[in-house]
Amino acid sequence: MQFSSLGSGSRGNSTLIEADGTALLVDCGFSMRETERRLQRLSRDVTQVSAILVTHEHGDHVRGVASLAKKYHIPVWSSRGTAKAAKFEELIKLGQWNCIDIHKEFAIDSIQIQPVPVPHDAREPCQFVFSDGDWRIGVLTDTGSITPYIEEQYSGCDAFILEANHDEEMLAKGSYPPSLKQRVGGDYGHLNNGQAKNLLTTVDISRLQYLVASHISEKNNTVALARNKMSEALDMDASWIEVASQDEGLDWRVLKHTL
Repeated sequence: MQFSSLGSGSRGNSTLIEADGTALLVDCGFSMRETERRLQRLSRDVTQVSAILVTHEHGDHVRGVASLAKKYHIPVWSSRGTAKAAKFEELIKLGQWNCIDIHKEFAIDSIQIQPVPVPHDAREPCQFVFSDGDWRIGVLTDTGSITPYIEEQYSGCDAFILEANHDEEMLAKGSYPPSLKQRVGGDYGHLNNGQAKNLLTTVDISRLQYLVASHISEKNNTVALARNKMSEALDMDASWIEVASQDEGLDWRVLKHTL
């Protein structure tokens, strides 16, 4: 099982999960042309994508979903609330949309998918944990606060793509208007560095091979701050923590059995 990132941040998000010939695109926040280009950078073609899973309707996660799905006849999976808010009516008419019950596990080919409801300012948002029976990959971004259910579902991951959106002090002193600061830093906004650290001290990380800091704000955080805070929870050097960047994403990371 392996994963990569096409890019992560306020200008666009997309993650690729692969196992046994199945390739799942989690969100598509880039234009169709940009998505095609970024997939090529990962030595992949859009025709290899088995399905697109959508976490929520915000533009940096759905910008290219409909156009990509229609052109390449790719099935799209999302909650009913997300489909309504993202205006997936045409995909529904074309029979390309599939409804996710965010409280029930489901499978696409050989990959088991556990949706995880999250507190975020969207219609019916969720994040996902993926498994092929041997490995577990958790994706958790666009979450304003941590719930007991989140702690339960993200325990025991082999790879964890975790939001570290902002540094609290940088956000407070930054240029955002007060309303946007409140939205980003609120319980239905985005995880800050400290919240990411706290989650890592709570969940079981004994199997963790990869930790990826993601959705890092370009204005209210730095890679160094995010890495340093996460590393405090792991008691490891900050350089061990990977970063899914906005422009470069993250190249393939492969889960392996260790002796």
